[in-house]
Amino acid sequence: MVFILRTLFAKELKKPRNYLRSKFIDSVRLHVKGGSGGTGLPKYGGLGGQGGCVYCVGKENANLLSITNKYRGKTLAAGHGEDSRKTKINGSPGTDLKLEVPLGVTVYREDGTVLGSIDNEDQTVILARGGPGGTKENNFLGHYGQIHHVRLDLKLIADIGLVGFPNAGKSSLLKAISRAKPRIASYPFTTIKPNKGIIHYDDLRQISIADLPGLIEGAHVNIGLGHKFLKHVERTKLLLFIVDVQGFQLSPRHPKRSCLETVLLLNKELELYNPDLLEKPAVLAINKMDLEGATNMLEEVKKSLANIEKEIDSVPEEIKPETIVTFEDIIGISALNNNDSIENLKMVLRKRLDDFADINNPDIVESRKLHKINRAMIKERGPQVT
Repeated sequence: MVFILRTLFAKELKKPRNYLRSKFIDSVRLHVKGGSGGTGLPKYGGLGGQGGCVYCVGKENANLLSITNKYRGKTLAAGHGEDSRKTKINGSPGTDLKLEVPLGVTVYREDGTVLGSIDNEDQTVILARGGPGGTKENNFLGHYGQIHHVRLDLKLIADIGLVGFPNAGKSSLLKAISRAKPRIASYPFTTIKPNKGIIHYDDLRQISIADLPGLIEGAHVNIGLGHKFLKHVERTKLLLFIVDVQGFQLSPRHPKRSCLETVLLLNKELELYNPDLLEKPAVLAINKMDLEGATNMLEEVKKSLANIEKEIDSVPEEIKPETIVTFEDIIGISALNNNDSIENLKMVLRKRLDDFADINNPDIVESRKLHKINRAMIKERGPQVT
């Protein structure tokens, strides 16, 4: 009777919303096992087959969620090497196991040792080596393959990384500047997983941009989900800081930060997490310029950043960075209402990425240096009759 009443008056279970069901996984722990080597045959000098290896292979369309669903609680084991026998003196090697992983994955062993990283299509990293087959050197006894746990850690590979505090308008900008469809709302922490969009240009040029969930003070010591989000910035070529022109306040318990203080606080969080991030080229986009008085506030921020050595003394000590990031451009935008400012930002980002590519291209040689090289070559060979 109790069961019938509970069944009749039970509340209908609601399905979780779509954005909560679509999980983004950027770290997976796996147990991997290389195949054992086959036993040799001492009487005839037969060699045992080499044990198979476990590889991971980079694929553009792969994702860690499918790996988690397929291999949860399982051991990824390669095939064992074949034993030597009278009818087949040399045993066949074991079958290799190849695991498809997304680009941007770094493989760590359980003790923290980096086994390798996957940055390009079809690039491979060995997770567990197979054991050698039986030979005269090991008394014809095949050895076990490597057995250990590994961690696949995904860091998004994008040309541009969006960096900002919650509710600064990062998702709105991503939607305006690309064809991505991130979740947008009028309250902070609407982005709960990294999003990636593609900026399209009229000449068919494409630039990838990653929107990371908003940082909070103390992200560098993993407060909130600091390390989980900050690690995705490491693989980007250019940083796009986006701040609210009115400043930022996380909650009534936290102090209100001005626009300039917000920029410096973002600067400090990146510096404390990884100082090398400040060496990347950076662009500052000050959002919500459609608000009243925003133009005057933008000019004040530009003046303050131009004379930051003097202004830094008036900043609270807890948000004062040791190294101040140099912004290539400071642009005012309105991610919701101003298409012209978005188009201007798109062209600025393209120009800065092109400049970055020229500087880091090893094939480009300075004209004076090239002239000296050519003169030295001609001098060494001497004049030639043509």
